[in-house]
Amino acid sequence: IHHRGTFEKPGLVLALSTDRQSFCEGLAFEVEQGKEVETLEYLRGRELVSSAYLERQVSLNLKNGQSIQSLVYVIDEGHAQYCKLTLAEQAKIIAVAKGGRGPNDEYLYRTRKKIVELGINDAEIECLYTKVMLIKNQKDD
Repeated sequence: IHHRGTFEKPGLVLALSTDRQSFCEGLAFEVEQGKEVETLEYLRGRELVSSAYLERQVSLNLKNGQSIQSLVYVIDEGHAQYCKLTLAEQAKIIAVAKGGRGPNDEYLYRTRKKIVELGINDAEIECLYTKVMLIKNQKDD
């Protein structure tokens, strides 16, 4: 309802889960020494705007075999904004939602582009992307 949607037309964004059977392949950022406080303030302002996320320290397994402690934001599954929808339901929302940081479909497109650049294969993102593109193309016709 803040970044990629509104109260009237909520959008959807990705979230990490604490489900022990889940995993996320992605990218970790190392914060420049001396910028820790500034970075943390920025992240908290962006990620904790609606209290849907919880700040957690977790162990990340890197591709080089190392394990590091990292700060992450995980979804509070008890929060009113948490939802679990089919890909078709998600696509219908993403195709039309728009918030303070832009259209919801742009968020999906940028996410897809970045994970492709990183060599990450995500069948659900690909399927969601295709479904949203079909909806958008139908509206253009």
